[in-house]
Amino acid sequence: MNTVAEILLHAERQPDGQFLFVGTNQQGERIPPEELAAVLFAWDEPSYYGTFLATAEAGLLLSPSEALRFWTDSVRLEYVTYRESAACAAMRSTAQLIRQALASGDFLPNLSDWKKGHEGWRLSDASKAAFPPGELPAYADAWLSETIADMLEQSQEVRQAWKSLQQHYPGLHVMGDDLSPHLQEPEWLRTIGWLPDLCPFRTCLQLVEAHHGADDWFLQVSLQDREQPERLYVLEAGLLHDTELATAAIPHSWRTYWGRFLHDLQTCEEILPWLSTQERHPVYLARLTNEQAWSFLTTGSLQLVQSGIHVFLPVWWEQAKRAKPRLIAKVGTSVRGSRQSFIGISQLMEFEWKLAVGDVQLGEAEFQQLLEQKKRLLQINGQWIQLTPDLLWQVQEAIKKSRGKQGVSLLDLIKMNRSTIIEADDEGFEEDDMPPLSIELEMGKQLQELFHQLAETKHIPMLPQPEALKGTLRRYQQEGSSWLFFMRRYGLGACLADDMGLGKTVQFITYLLHLKQQGNTSTPSLLICPTSVIGNWQKELERFAPSLRVHIHYGGTRPRKEDFVQAVKDVDVVITTYTLTHLDEAELSSLTWATLCLDEAQNIKNPSTKQATAVRQLQALHRIAMTGTPIENRLSELWSIFDFLNPGYLGSLREFTVQYVLPVERDNQQQLVKQVQQLIQPFLLRRVKTDPSIQLDLPEKLEQKVYVPLTAEQGALYETTIQNMFSRLEDSSPMARRGLILTTLTRLKQLCDHPALIQKDFSQANDASRSHKLERVLELIGEIRQKGERCLIFTQYIEMGHLLQHILEREGYGPVLFLHGSTPKEKRDEMIARFQDPTLPDESRGAVFILSLRAGGTGLTLTEANHVIHIDRWWNPAVENQATDRVYRIGQERNVQVYKFIALGTIEERIDEMMERKTSLSQQIVGSSEKWITELSASELQELFKLRHDWVNAKE
Repeated sequence: MNTVAEILLHAERQPDGQFLFVGTNQQGERIPPEELAAVLFAWDEPSYYGTFLATAEAGLLLSPSEALRFWTDSVRLEYVTYRESAACAAMRSTAQLIRQALASGDFLPNLSDWKKGHEGWRLSDASKAAFPPGELPAYADAWLSETIADMLEQSQEVRQAWKSLQQHYPGLHVMGDDLSPHLQEPEWLRTIGWLPDLCPFRTCLQLVEAHHGADDWFLQVSLQDREQPERLYVLEAGLLHDTELATAAIPHSWRTYWGRFLHDLQTCEEILPWLSTQERHPVYLARLTNEQAWSFLTTGSLQLVQSGIHVFLPVWWEQAKRAKPRLIAKVGTSVRGSRQSFIGISQLMEFEWKLAVGDVQLGEAEFQQLLEQKKRLLQINGQWIQLTPDLLWQVQEAIKKSRGKQGVSLLDLIKMNRSTIIEADDEGFEEDDMPPLSIELEMGKQLQELFHQLAETKHIPMLPQPEALKGTLRRYQQEGSSWLFFMRRYGLGACLADDMGLGKTVQFITYLLHLKQQGNTSTPSLLICPTSVIGNWQKELERFAPSLRVHIHYGGTRPRKEDFVQAVKDVDVVITTYTLTHLDEAELSSLTWATLCLDEAQNIKNPSTKQATAVRQLQALHRIAMTGTPIENRLSELWSIFDFLNPGYLGSLREFTVQYVLPVERDNQQQLVKQVQQLIQPFLLRRVKTDPSIQLDLPEKLEQKVYVPLTAEQGALYETTIQNMFSRLEDSSPMARRGLILTTLTRLKQLCDHPALIQKDFSQANDASRSHKLERVLELIGEIRQKGERCLIFTQYIEMGHLLQHILEREGYGPVLFLHGSTPKEKRDEMIARFQDPTLPDESRGAVFILSLRAGGTGLTLTEANHVIHIDRWWNPAVENQATDRVYRIGQERNVQVYKFIALGTIEERIDEMMERKTSLSQQIVGSSEKWITELSASELQELFKLRHDWVNAKE
């Protein structure tokens, strides 16, 4: 209940246009803002009786329209005594003046605001006269403008009326630099229809084009009858001053307004000073040069119209102004003097430029002749075109860049073609802008067919399944291997980005068999893959292509230097790891490989690493990248893979970052996302399991989140960890700050698993009751084993894997397998074979397989399991899905159940909420890594990290 009996009110206008209201009571104490709002707006329904008003620590904040409503419409409480400061009294009088002006229409547009590029209003001189001189506050016009802006935003009726007025008077849209600097307020107000124009005629200028190849253009001055627009009186050049007025053939009544005509002529001279040939007596040029005519059409006419002078332009001008210029590259299929018909990525094809504007086409020689003439307006075959300085510069730059080149490469053509598609999809340019120069390709039948096939992979010739392949390909797999071989024919790097589990491995093996069947390669192919899947590749090659000779380049006894070349001389494919690309760079660089293929190509996503640099420097006749996630976190990862496939296609990393990465990841510019998609489309083959054309008939995949609370011990450690971070943050350097935050993130995630992970004391780690996560995992595995089914458990931390392994074996679920980054290759292969062998009893093969996310998240097939547990979340949906797809892939015959564990009230829950709102980068080519967390402010970090106590020890 309000207890205020007396209010002394003070108000002042803030720099942002808001009004700050401060009230004190009879004891001189400041009234809290919420209570002040309740008293002042007790009867104000729009603000819901004061509850919707903004408050600040100092007082009550009102928008311009709210302040106006308070001073003019508010109803005051009878039991409260109101006293106002002198500033309030002036504000009340000003508000009443503004209210009266709005009601009577006694205000007008403010030309100075329009010239600054925004709408603004001012009180009329008559309304201001009601105020004593010098007492009207300086902010009165700004208050009026802000109130009108509020009305336009809040009222559909007011907004519709304003739009209708703008449609009737287009000059209201013109503002900022588009307004003529010579424009005076009276002329402007008449032009926008705010003031009536009583003059019976309009002053008009008409441009008449030159004929029969002449360079002269003609300008006519005339007067147009306002009542009967068809009546025009052309004035001779000699009559354009008052001394010859008597001989002008115009209605006698118009002579009274001759001063208006002379004023219009003066305005024309100010806008187009070259029109006058004499300083004191204006004699208008009857003839204009080509340059003057173009200046009149492009800039002068608009400024004249804005100043109230009517202009008649040639009927063809609008079409010429809108004609979209195109630079056409006419491409042959071979270099000069070559009769070779095969098109390869390194082959240069001859080409010539043509400039097309509308229906007119000019060859390079013709264009050079026009440049020498220095004409802006040209009539060719009866059609007028304009050559703007910007257009001329763009054409000259394009031709200059191509000079000295013997031809254009296929990769250049693909980029030009994709750019043309992008431009065709772009929205139209602004009405008064010159259309941008686009580049088109004019190609022969062979090139057209190639581009058609690159755009629609279904048109690529299907290769028959090789006889040497042991097995039967699905149709989409046959299409994939045919696409890879098609791309090889033209030397184009190819990214096979099929969803996990669709058989990228067998598609590449089929490609290798086609390559061997062709029989024209003198060197083997090189396959680079993660260490964890070398054995998998070896087994798959033995299974599907036993005829291929395979050499595994791995291990301490691997051949070096000259022995390496000898060892791989008679093989078809060499398999090695990403780590060895740097360590054995000399050996791997000693050959030009028939094909260089990267499995799990996201391993080179960071282009600055030694292994990514080493991989890009290897020489090969064809390059292939295979990955289910071409982008995990950042757009630059896509650049790294595509720069390996087709070096230089996406420009340098710096160019790509400036043009695409920063605006996409910072501002989410969807048009740029679309451009990147268009650029990479010819080199990317992506199919997903849910695609109806795949027809996998996979079982169902069910996902559920398992929420568990922290124990009291975990809750205490969680808060201590956060407090420790914030106590050190304030005095940390930016680099140290980032490191501290990321270290704390890791500790908190480990703590959510089990306290022993951060205490480094595993003497009591076997106590599952210290972690409700661990307790729930044990319960869940018990349920899974009761059904006789098997599961995978993914964790990021080796210590957690060992802890799980020990407890699960103690509980009788052994043997429990654990694969991590330090597991030797032979041991990995043996564990995978055991787990996948259905002939072995459970006590031998193991029913639970623990994998570190990095070592076991890619390249493995573990379809004997049909349950997947993510005990600690990786904050990247793509990586989690990769891990899940070890189970959910071809060969899986049972429904797959995925469990994602989340500790309630912790950062795990907050990150999960954010992941739910975030669109995956791999789907939209946008995103960021978890490093964004390090850039948050202290208050944002507190909100993200703080523990919700409701969930601590809730289970107990």
